Amino acid sequence: MTTTLPPLPALRHLGDLADRLPTVVIDTREQEPLPIRRLPVIRAGLYSGDYSVAGLEVVFAVERKRIDDLVGCCAGSNRERFEHELHRLRGMKFKRLLIIGTRSEIERGEYRSKITPASVLGTLAAFEIRYDIPVVWASTPDEGAALVERWAWYFAREHVEQVNGLFRKAAIPTPATA
Repeated sequence: MTTTLPPLPALRHLGDLADRLPTVVIDTREQEPLPIRRLPVIRAGLYSGDYSVAGLEVVFAVERKRIDDLVGCCAGSNRERFEHELHRLRGMKFKRLLIIGTRSEIERGEYRSKITPASVLGTLAAFEIRYDIPVVWASTPDEGAALVERWAWYFAREHVEQVNGLFRKAAIPTPATA
């Protein structure tokens, strides 16, 4: 079931950028991309994460995992590789681990692995603390896409407002130059 999403808010107060939208970057290794519909999308190789914002790739990253992928990252050699990825995300200003599925699916053991639900959830809690990365659940890919769109839009807006503020402050004459 696809839900109709409301448009993202207008950017009227941002001057020349009012009609612009941030572009979501989807990593080229992402095999089944989320259905991003409200923002422009490009495919490019990302250093970290599966989703970012064009021009902000060094400060914004979303790592997406499906339940089976997540469970696979909780043990063995996949765990080491995944922890390396989470370590790279630590320097990002905005980072999220987006899980497509529900916590109750893990609690019920609805995945193909012998690892216990308690081990999966314990590992996830440890990763959240160890790597300072918020874990967010989305029950469907559409819900996950809506989250990525909202995060990208608001992060880009905040970034533009901060830069505009710097330029406004720089344009104020100081007593020495007045």
